[in-house]
Amino acid sequence: MSTAKVAVTMDERLLERLDRLVRDRAFENRSRAIQEAVSEKLARLERGRLARECAKLDPGFEQSMAEEGMSAEAAEWPEY
Repeated sequence: MSTAKVAVTMDERLLERLDRLVRDRAFENRSRAIQEAVSEKLARLERGRLARECAKLDPGFEQSMAEEGMSAEAAEWPEY
């Protein structure tokens, strides 16, 4: 995967906390720490968007759509 160099400006206290994590070997370097943080934040935002979209669904309608045609198919299923 290719990478691109970017410049980031941040609060000095936040940078000190980041450097402490790098010093304690939680991350190999600042870049890796920032890359992981951004990746996790984007994933969290995407999950939130998915949850919001799912909340818009009508459970009754979705259930009826899932069961549509099931009665015909169920008759063909073997008995257990």
